[in-house]
Amino acid sequence: MSPRNPSFSGVIPPVVTPLTTDGELDTKSLERLVGFLLEGGVTGLFALGSSGEMAYLTPRQQDAVIDVIVGAAGGQVPVLVGAIEPTTNRVIERAEMAAKRGADAIVTTAPFYARTHESEIERHFRTVASAVPLPLLAYDIPVCVHSKLAVDQLLSLAADGVLAGVKDSSGDDVSFRRLALAGAEVPRFALLTGHEAVVDAMLLGGADGSVPGLGNVDPHGYARLDAAARAGDWRTARTEQDRLARLFDIVLAADTATASGTAAGLGSFKTALMLRGIIDTQVVSPPMRPLDERETETVRAHLVRAGLL
Repeated sequence: MSPRNPSFSGVIPPVVTPLTTDGELDTKSLERLVGFLLEGGVTGLFALGSSGEMAYLTPRQQDAVIDVIVGAAGGQVPVLVGAIEPTTNRVIERAEMAAKRGADAIVTTAPFYARTHESEIERHFRTVASAVPLPLLAYDIPVCVHSKLAVDQLLSLAADGVLAGVKDSSGDDVSFRRLALAGAEVPRFALLTGHEAVVDAMLLGGADGSVPGLGNVDPHGYARLDAAARAGDWRTARTEQDRLARLFDIVLAADTATASGTAAGLGSFKTALMLRGIIDTQVVSPPMRPLDERETETVRAHLVRAGLL
């Protein structure tokens, strides 16, 4: 584990957004989910990330999600909020709203949709950071924004105090290792992995924590993994990670002939939470579809195998 003192560390799940049967925010289910995550030992909450269906929610719904999560957290752990929009001014507007509603930090990606130069990506992060008086984390997710954040750029922004950390969902483990090696010189810079099936390896390589979508389903497991790693008990950490990696196969339950990878992941997480009695429905935002009965039974079988049902 890293000997540094990062701004954020431990287990910070990207909280899913429960919906009612008519597609509105299910406030009661979200409150129960936050309570479940806190009881499970998480050290932070990431609202309006990819697993929170940020891209599908209206601004009104996004505001409501922030209010519920901040209120349910009650200051027990920091709440990081995604301000993920295609351009800088739109990010600032969402970030300012999140700050007003009690966010402890802002997470944003590089600009997207419009073609973007590397110099514009750097200007984007600097402009957002100067406009919003909260810690800013970069979200590296090239599969969605179609650009990979460069290690040298991230390190420069960290050294200048622009970025408080990075949430890495790039899948580029070599790049992340390079970032961890050089990032050791920036004591407060948080290195968070979104690669939930190999968190133990990322922690061993210098990560400060994880942002696992599967952490919604089994926060206790990720908390045990993190605690074992911090204690240097890598055998226990690996055993826990192996169990979680097998549980992650719930994302394979959906028939990808009729569901995107996003729908398969979100659908499986929500279905698992419904089966565990944490949220009321497995409804996802259109145009995605929820898992059907056969797919739901597949998720159930994985939960039983993992000792969660």
